[in-house]
Amino acid sequence: MNDPVAVALLVLAGLAAGFINTLAGGGSMLTLPALMALGLPADVANGTNRLAVVTQSGGGIIAFQRKGKLPTREAPGVVSLTVLGAIVGAAASAWWIPREHLKIVLLSTMALVALVMIARPNALAPEEGETRSLRGTPRAWAGLFLAGVYGGFVQAGVGFVLLAVIGGTLRFDLVRGNALKLACTFVYGIVALGIFIAADQVEWIPATALAVSTLIGAQLGVRFALNVPAKVIRAVVLCAVLVALGAALLEVVRS
Repeated sequence: MNDPVAVALLVLAGLAAGFINTLAGGGSMLTLPALMALGLPADVANGTNRLAVVTQSGGGIIAFQRKGKLPTREAPGVVSLTVLGAIVGAAASAWWIPREHLKIVLLSTMALVALVMIARPNALAPEEGETRSLRGTPRAWAGLFLAGVYGGFVQAGVGFVLLAVIGGTLRFDLVRGNALKLACTFVYGIVALGIFIAADQVEWIPATALAVSTLIGAQLGVRFALNVPAKVIRAVVLCAVLVALGAALLEVVRS
């Protein structure tokens, strides 16, 4: 934390990530490079980033709940499935599998979500209306579990995956879908953080600085989400998906 430019970039990345993650996802594609710019190895940056995931998600949940936008009936089941997956994913990331092995998963996920949102924007981001029960939608179970595995493993881009499952299978609109998404990332984020702490892969000073800045960004994101039309949020999600896809492709080319 001795480089003031790198610290400033970390704070700015946190503000932007908190805002973006509340509306869509992909914020960790900003924070992970910022943490590595401080000299953290990739695995430690991945663990250090998890405190910010917890704080921004928790702040976003509170803000959505105050406005009555968190689907409390479905939240426990949705969250439980992602937590189970996250335990597997975080353990694999911390102790078993190099995170580079999921690059192809990240690329294919971003490409698929972008294509679906362009071709059928209401398929993954429906308008507010009738939703489906988790109990009556078995395919959502597998989708949520696998989203948890991916989020526990690498986090970057998991918001898109969760929105795709929550919107595409359970038919929640983007505001309520984002509230459920944050409930998932908050609870499984705590579990994943604990695993990375046990693996000694968290640097607390940058983790705290990032947590504070993402929390502020998340509050700004919730205010934005609650005060703009659904089509604007859908456009933000699509732009975030495309940017994340471009960033993932660039990382593959560089490596």
